[in-house]
Amino acid sequence: MELRQLEYFVAVAEERNFTRAAERVHISQSGVSAQIRQLERELGAELFDRSGRTVTLTVAGKAALAHARAALAAAGAVGRAVGEVTDLIRGHLTVGMVIGCTLAPLFDALAAFHRAHPGVEISLLEDSSDRLVDGVRTGTVDLALVGAAADTPDGLDALTLISERLVAAVPAVHPLATRRRVTLRDLIAYPIVCMPPGTGLRAVLDQACAAQGLRPVISLQASAADAIAGLAARGLAVAVLTDSMAAQYRDRLTARTIEDVGTPALLALVWKNTRSPGMRELLAHCRRAFTS
Repeated sequence: MELRQLEYFVAVAEERNFTRAAERVHISQSGVSAQIRQLERELGAELFDRSGRTVTLTVAGKAALAHARAALAAAGAVGRAVGEVTDLIRGHLTVGMVIGCTLAPLFDALAAFHRAHPGVEISLLEDSSDRLVDGVRTGTVDLALVGAAADTPDGLDALTLISERLVAAVPAVHPLATRRRVTLRDLIAYPIVCMPPGTGLRAVLDQACAAQGLRPVISLQASAADAIAGLAARGLAVAVLTDSMAAQYRDRLTARTIEDVGTPALLALVWKNTRSPGMRELLAHCRRAFTS
């Protein structure tokens, strides 16, 4: 008994006609008839009643049909499983990263994934969080590290990595460094250096100011925390960063939590599609890297 014989049997049973079944499986009618006869000889029973104008199943044929379909489905599942492994070996993944963000665990995850699956080509691109989220939605980006304000993007799966409040970071000689509490109104009295629109941190600041009807003067913009801290340390503007960002520059800057900005800035991995086995594997590596 061969799978092709079962395929022809199911085709004839569903089409109720040898000619239409032959067209469906792309061989001659005589070929289908010969294979069905061979199957009937092997089973020791006729599967079809050929006496009428249409072909109908015999009692034996009705009993065999469900099992034939199940056998074909199982064979298809085997093929798909092998195909997934093949895709994993030869696949391609595009990973996005918000501009100015250098999280070592993400690089560790990419390196570990590459060692485990060297046949998967990885593309890494930097962009604003907004554009990366759009890329994930449209399928041009498989996985992205993005910033967000308070909540991760709707309609996407997400793993929140960091959730922190905003701080104002200034040199020790700056007037804000002597305050125990800093509010948005205190902050906007000075020029500000911050990340550009399209980043999670900037979204938090803009939303908080809009809620109070405040218009800050963003005199300088930079995508990298190092650049923001460097400009602030030279007295050009007050840096707006998150807690962990500012902690890296405590030798040059004094950080004060902005008391009336309660919405946290998030950093999260977002994705939409995990049908790809490569994507599932990469996510597993990311989870391990960020939780270890």
